[in-house]
Amino acid sequence: MNGAGAQPHPAPGARAWIGAIRAKTLGASLCPVAMGAGLAWHDGAFAWIPVVAALAGAGLLQVASNLANDLFDGLRGTDSGARIGPVRAVASGAISARAMAVALALVLAAAAVPAAWLSMHAGAWFAVIGVAGAVSAVAYTAGPMPLAYVGLGDLFVFAFFGPVAVAGTRAACDGTWSGEAAFLGIAPGAIGMCLLATNNLRDRVGDAESGKRTLIVRCGERFGRALIATCHAAAIAVPVATWAAWQLPAGAMAASAVAAGFVPVSVAVLRGRDGTALNRTLAGFGAMLYAYGVAFAAGLVLTPGAGDAS
Repeated sequence: MNGAGAQPHPAPGARAWIGAIRAKTLGASLCPVAMGAGLAWHDGAFAWIPVVAALAGAGLLQVASNLANDLFDGLRGTDSGARIGPVRAVASGAISARAMAVALALVLAAAAVPAAWLSMHAGAWFAVIGVAGAVSAVAYTAGPMPLAYVGLGDLFVFAFFGPVAVAGTRAACDGTWSGEAAFLGIAPGAIGMCLLATNNLRDRVGDAESGKRTLIVRCGERFGRALIATCHAAAIAVPVATWAAWQLPAGAMAASAVAAGFVPVSVAVLRGRDGTALNRTLAGFGAMLYAYGVAFAAGLVLTPGAGDAS
């Protein structure tokens, strides 16, 4: 997923790598892991090592996806000088394609470590998730039919940074796969889609010209703005619905309150915010992901009667 802040010139060295991994968007992997960990705590199943492994795996797969995006969009010429988003490392020459490919391979290899540990200690499904996540991260912008180029990037983001990440973190702690956790995963998946849809709304003209048929290029600007508002509403509603359906402690609705506090971000999109001004919207949704995950987990941990950490 694309970053929130524009850079006026290619950044050398460490700054170029920080830009390439798109650090401002990494809440997309932190948020669902925090939610799954909070749910495990509530259930009396929390364990530090599995949660750290889940966070490492999710974070590394997101970094891999971001590096692959930079690399393959740069090679395809999608990230042209006319783009209005942040400067991309390969397209700008700040990082060579060879160096980016090596970094991508190293990150994918690193991601295999927590996936292997989880598959040995919490079940073979984690090997399946790890392989599927790695393939999807690269296939997002690579191969004969890149997900982002055929309008399927949103599905990847929603699934892997939503239900899969929340339910997977919960299962990592004691092997329990929970429908409640998967349902809760709709929320971070939806916020991740807000982030991606905002990026694609900003870049829709250039994407269309370069043949990148994102969901917003396919369905139009009005659809994209409505999608962002709908996903934001879902993030507000999910904890409330889970409280009603599964008797989740009311403290979890702190996440709903946080999401409601970011409503002005979506309102600006509905009112027509466009172009480089959408970088502020991206920053808003990036902050919302961090705050949402922390609020949900803290709400459960601080609720009287929550489970003890193991």
